[in-house]
Amino acid sequence: MNTLTAKHFIIFVIPAALLAATFWFMPRVPELPPARLELLPHLPYPAIALGAILSIHFHRGRALFVFLLLAVSYWSFQGNATELPRGIEATVLYQAVTLLVPLNIALFSLMRERGIVTVAGRIRFAFLGLQALLVWWAMTPGHVAVQQLLAGHLSAAGVVAGSPLPPPAIPAIVLSGLLVAARAGLKQSPVDSAFLGVLVAFAVAGNGIAHPHVTPVFMTAAAVILSLGVLKDSYNMAFRDELTGLPSRRALSEQLTWLGRRYSVAMVDVDHFKKFNDTYGHDVGDQVLRLVAAKLRGVGGGGKAYRYGGEEFTILFPHRSREEVLGRLEELRRAIADYQMRLRSSDRPASSREGKRQRSGMPQGRGCVSVTISIGVAESSSELRRPADVIKAADDALYRAKGRGRNQVST
Repeated sequence: MNTLTAKHFIIFVIPAALLAATFWFMPRVPELPPARLELLPHLPYPAIALGAILSIHFHRGRALFVFLLLAVSYWSFQGNATELPRGIEATVLYQAVTLLVPLNIALFSLMRERGIVTVAGRIRFAFLGLQALLVWWAMTPGHVAVQQLLAGHLSAAGVVAGSPLPPPAIPAIVLSGLLVAARAGLKQSPVDSAFLGVLVAFAVAGNGIAHPHVTPVFMTAAAVILSLGVLKDSYNMAFRDELTGLPSRRALSEQLTWLGRRYSVAMVDVDHFKKFNDTYGHDVGDQVLRLVAAKLRGVGGGGKAYRYGGEEFTILFPHRSREEVLGRLEELRRAIADYQMRLRSSDRPASSREGKRQRSGMPQGRGCVSVTISIGVAESSSELRRPADVIKAADDALYRAKGRGRNQVST
C-alpha cells in the first residue's frame, strides 16, 4: 500500500475502531446485570439526542439530519424488538426505513454543509418530511396495492440468506456505502467517514431486528460514531487550516505550551506573494500556498509545519538545536525554488505523475511559475526562554533574510 492510499484510509480509523469494539461487546451484552439490560432499549435515544445537540451547537446540518433519521429508524424498529415485523403496516414501515435511510445518508454525504436554519436547511427538512408523509400514506388503509408491493414483493427471500432486509435494501446499502467511502476518502472529512460507520451500524441493527439487544446496541454505536465525527470535524475547523491542510496558528499556540526547554522555530514567508497574487490571481496564489505547505509538511528532522497566517508559515522542531535544523531548512528552500509549478488550466492532466512528466519536458518558464521562500530560524536559550520570544527572534531573522535579498535562510 503506497503512502497516498494509507493517508486516505486514516480517516476511517475511528469509525472502524468503534464498530470493532461494538462487535466485540455484543456477545457480552447478555452478561450485563438485569437493571442495565432493562435500560438498554432506551439507550439510543439519549445518545442520538446528545449528538443532535452537538450538531446544532457546531452548526453541522448534515449530521443533524442523519441523527433525525436514526431517531425515526430506531422508533420504527422498536415495535419489533424481538421478532420480525408482522402485519401490513409494520412490514411496510420496516421495508421503507431500511431502503430509504441508506439512500438519504449517501445523499447527505454528497451535499455541502449549508447549516440548519438556512434556506437550504429548511429545504432539507421539507425533503425528509415529504418522505415521511409518503411512507405514512403507504401505510394508511385504502392503499392495498402499494402495501402488497412493499410487504409482499419487497419482503421476498433476500439476497443474503436468513436476512430480513428486503432485496432492494441490500444493494442500496452497499452502493451507498461505496459512495460515502469514496466521498470521505476524497474529502478527508470526519463527518463523512462517520456517515460510513453509521451506515454499517444501521445495516447491522436493521438486519438483527429479531435478535435481542442487537438493534439498540448498534443504533447507540451509530449515534456515538456520528457524535465523534462532529467533534472531530469541529476540532479540525478550529485547529486546522482549510486551504493548506496544515495545523493552524491556534494549534501552534497549543503545542507551544507543551514544549520542553530545547527546541527551534523557523518562520517561513513566501517571497513577493502580494505581487504574485496581483499578477496571476488569487486562485494561483492558493495553489502556491498549497504547494509550499506540501513541501513544508515533508521537511523532516522532526519538524512540524503550521500555517501562521497569510503567506507565512512556522516550523517547530522539538528537541533540536538551530545547527541541527539548518541543513533541513536549506534543502527545503532549494526544493521550493527549483520546483516548476504548471498553472492550472482546462487541459491540466488529472494524474500527478503525468503532470510531473510534462513539467520535466517543458521549457523553462513556459506555462510554469516558480516561487521562493525566505526563512528565519531561532532556538530556545537562557535569553529566549518563552516560546513567544523564540518566535519573535525567528521573525527578526526572517526579516534579515528578506533584507539581504530573499530566497535564503537566516539566523
